[in-house]
Amino acid sequence: MNLKKSYVEKYGYERVVTDRNSPLVYAETDMLKLADGQSYTIDELGKEFVLVVLYGRCEVKGEDFTFTVGKRANVFEGAAETAYIGKDTAFTVTAMGGDVKIAVCKAPAEKYYKPYQIKAEDVIIKTFGKGAFVREVAFTFPETGEANHLYIGEFWVEDGKWGSYPPHKHDVDNLPTEGALDEIYYYEFDKPQGFGFQAVYTPENDINEVYKVQNGDMVVIPKGYHPFTVAPGYKNYCLWIMAGKNRGLLSSSEECHKWIVKN
Repeated sequence: MNLKKSYVEKYGYERVVTDRNSPLVYAETDMLKLADGQSYTIDELGKEFVLVVLYGRCEVKGEDFTFTVGKRANVFEGAAETAYIGKDTAFTVTAMGGDVKIAVCKAPAEKYYKPYQIKAEDVIIKTFGKGAFVREVAFTFPETGEANHLYIGEFWVEDGKWGSYPPHKHDVDNLPTEGALDEIYYYEFDKPQGFGFQAVYTPENDINEVYKVQNGDMVVIPKGYHPFTVAPGYKNYCLWIMAGKNRGLLSSSEECHKWIVKN
């Protein structure tokens, strides 16, 4: 089972993780890069969207809304700005003041919610873990925002440290402890040769995969534990896109590793 997808940055719109090329039920991710002044229109029925501006600035415009979204020059300059677009709503994205690159996150939607934006200053950033698995986590599109299924954030890991650690999973509905949520990881590094390793494995061992990941790679996580580590000397950015019926940080850690956080 190949869970890794790759995106090579270029101008235009590219479907990377779709409902046809992955085992995920809800989460999909496209990529959009536009030059200054260039526009692209999206009109896809039955889906809700969260536009995560990875770098640059853009106007997002629909029939009864206009947002200006994005303020960072790269993914290491704090949290992203986002725009939510509800079900069955056409919209046009136009780059402003230079290039813009956007992760177009989407999921099937049953209910319509009015479009809105979340600015960087309103994003909560927390420090998770300690020692060799300390990292910064941004709740970029939290469960408190109106949406059907999407729940999105970012984390930054550097110099040989680990993220998503101790290993955790979210593949069964066992509320309030754990919820079943698809996930996609998208990676960037502070140097072009930077890399890391992403594992995905289940207790039953029907999935047991490890991938070397570099700029533009994505790994889909249909189930199982999914710890990540970045190579020493490099800094990693990861966009995590989760989607499911129960939105939120509803995960359970692998039992044999829980002792790590108690010491």
